Amino acid sequence: MKVLVLNGSPKAKSDTMQLTQAFLKGMKNVSEHDIEIIDIIKHNIKPCIGCFECWRTLDGRCVIKDFQNEILAKMQAADCIIWSFPLYCCGMPSHVKAVLDRTLPFSKIRFGGSNEEPKYGENIFSSKKRCIVICGSGFPVNVVNFEALKIQCIHMFGRVRMICVNQTPLLNVPSAKEHADKLLKKFEAAGEEFATRTYLYKETLDSLQTPMLSNEDYLKVAAEVGGN
Repeated sequence: MKVLVLNGSPKAKSDTMQLTQAFLKGMKNVSEHDIEIIDIIKHNIKPCIGCFECWRTLDGRCVIKDFQNEILAKMQAADCIIWSFPLYCCGMPSHVKAVLDRTLPFSKIRFGGSNEEPKYGENIFSSKKRCIVICGSGFPVNVVNFEALKIQCIHMFGRVRMICVNQTPLLNVPSAKEHADKLLKKFEAAGEEFATRTYLYKETLDSLQTPMLSNEDYLKVAAEVGGN
């Protein structure tokens, strides 16, 4: 399987990427895969300017000449795209959003009847690609923290598998190593499951998203917490 990983963390030591790396390790335990990781923050990707030139040319490219066109080509060639990033302000970091905005060459607007609002129709994510979103957060529990992100990703990616994990800074807290190692093992097993079935069971997703500690215990170690 040709896998493109878009690492959206702005930090060299990323909690979320630790989870993603464990997932990739599980995939490689099962079979060989062509895996490429792009650290988005290392590239100057400009924001979309809304010119819609890509809808005129229909060549799958953006009129802005920067690294985004290489990303678009890699997206087209990939069988699976993994978006890995921390939760920022109920969504994705701005540099990741810039990449997503500039996938407009892959999208079409579908107009319905007179009473139906125009909306995005199928694109390469929803119709051809396997998409996984792995998102880490420093919040204690998942109540509504990921809800806005989930809505956006479902609309953009269709049959996306979303793995939203709270308490990810614990991956860098020495006193929480036992709990962090258990979570990383879960992600490795999930990677094996995905490589075998190209699918993740609901039970697997629920297990991956189960908090490592209770709220009370998590807050006790909050002083040691690093970043996402």
